[in-house]
This record gives sequence, structure tokens and C-alpha cells, in this order.
Amino acid sequence: MSRARRWLRVNHKNYCARRLNGALANPEKLTIMQDTFCNRLLGIVIALAILNGCASNPPTEPTKDPWEGFNRGVTSFNNGADKVLIKPLAKGYRFVTPDLVERGVSNVFSNLGYPAVAFNNLLQGKGKTALADTGRFLINSTIGVAGIFDVASTMGLEENNEGFGQTLATWGVPSGPYLVLPFLGPSTLRGAFGLPVDQALDMRNYLNNTGLEDKLLVLQIISIRAGLLPLDEQIEAANDPYIFVREAYLQRQNFLIYDGEPPEDEEEFEIEDDFDADL
Repeated sequence: MSRARRWLRVNHKNYCARRLNGALANPEKLTIMQDTFCNRLLGIVIALAILNGCASNPPTEPTKDPWEGFNRGVTSFNNGADKVLIKPLAKGYRFVTPDLVERGVSNVFSNLGYPAVAFNNLLQGKGKTALADTGRFLINSTIGVAGIFDVASTMGLEENNEGFGQTLATWGVPSGPYLVLPFLGPSTLRGAFGLPVDQALDMRNYLNNTGLEDKLLVLQIISIRAGLLPLDEQIEAANDPYIFVREAYLQRQNFLIYDGEPPEDEEEFEIEDDFDADL
């Protein structure tokens, strides 16, 4: 492979990652939910839509995926569940719910997950960020009326996204194989081990009302899916949804682990320098 082609291949992959990261960070398109269950459940939909524009030129060196057969089977099951149950409910929810109310519901769920974000930042040794996250939670829970309004963002307190899987990564725990979980969607072996901790940190567990907790979980799933309905046409146009979801998820996780500043690939630097020298 020529140096120019290698440079283009590496930078094409990074371009796809930037499209995903930019879209997920855009609050007008999608509020990043901190609840692990709901975030993973529809992660496949998010990734497909953003990576659809990269479909014509996939990476030439595929990610090692020893459990691909199992993962593809689970992906088909998850897609079937979405088509039969979740998507119809989301369409009905969006039809009867004003946009302002949808946004408020989304903000509430994001706020409920924020103590876990602060706790994970503390475990990662980011004390200043954990303190800011705590302040964000308190402001939105009080001035923002239980999180309905995102007042903290207007005050300069940015929203972060942290989970125990990311904390394990900062502690040096390897990611392990890529893994697709029933109903929960894309993950890794490391991420799967972090799920119980994420669930324990969920504020819904402390409402002391099982019926209410279950209703809130269902509402959050429907709320997220409703926000993704406009992307369905792009999903249907994807050539191989499984591969694009896998690459998008792994790149997104790397982006989050390094707080948006992942280390540069040394090979990429060498390729780019050589390519520039040849021009």
C-alpha cells in the first residue's frame, strides 16, 4: 500500500470518529444519557446513523472480534425487539408529547445519572471535575427544578459522560473482546463487568418505590428512542450495520476514556509526515 493510501485510510477512520463524537456532543441532536442500560440499548442506532456517511470506504484492517458470530446474533435480536416493541412506543410518545416536554424529560434522566458521573471522576483521580459535576447536579436539581431545565450548562458547567467501565480503563484494565449484550447493545468485556457498579449508582434505585422505578426506566428508554426516530432512514441505508456500530462504539469509548483527547497514533504521525514530505 502506498504512503498516500495509508495516510488516507488512517485519517478516514479518524474522520468517522470525529463525526460520531461531534454528533453525540451536539445537545440539539441528542442529550447524552448517563444511565448505562438506556445508553447501550440504543447505542446501535446512534452509531449507524452517524457512520452511514462513511459506508463507502470502511477500514481495511478490521477490528479483532473473536465473538462476532454470537454478537451478530444478539444484534439481530436487539434490532427485532426495537422494531416490534420500542420503536412503535417511541413513535406514539413523540406524536403526543410537545418538543419542550420531551427535552425536559430527557434532562431529568440525564440529571438522575449525574451523581454516578461525579463518583467515577473521583475514582479516576479527577477531583476538580468531580467537584464541578457535583455542583452541576445540585444546581440542576434545585434551580433547574429536579433537572427539567439544564441551568448548569448556561453557567458554564459542562456535561460529562463517565461510567465504571471508563474508570476501569483508567486503572489499566484491558478492554477485552468486543461484546454485544441482549437488550443493552454494544459493549466490551470490561464494560460488561462495570455494568453492576453503574446500576448500583443509579439514583432511581434509591426512590424506595419499585413500581415508580420501573415506570421511569420504561419512560427513559422510550424518550431516548423517540429522539432517534429521524435517523431511521440513514440506518436502513447502512451497508453493514454491525461493523459500523462496532467501530463507532470502540472509537467513541476511546474518546470518552481520554476525555476527548485520545493519544495520537504514532504510526499516523509517521504516515502523515512521510506523505507531506512526498508532496
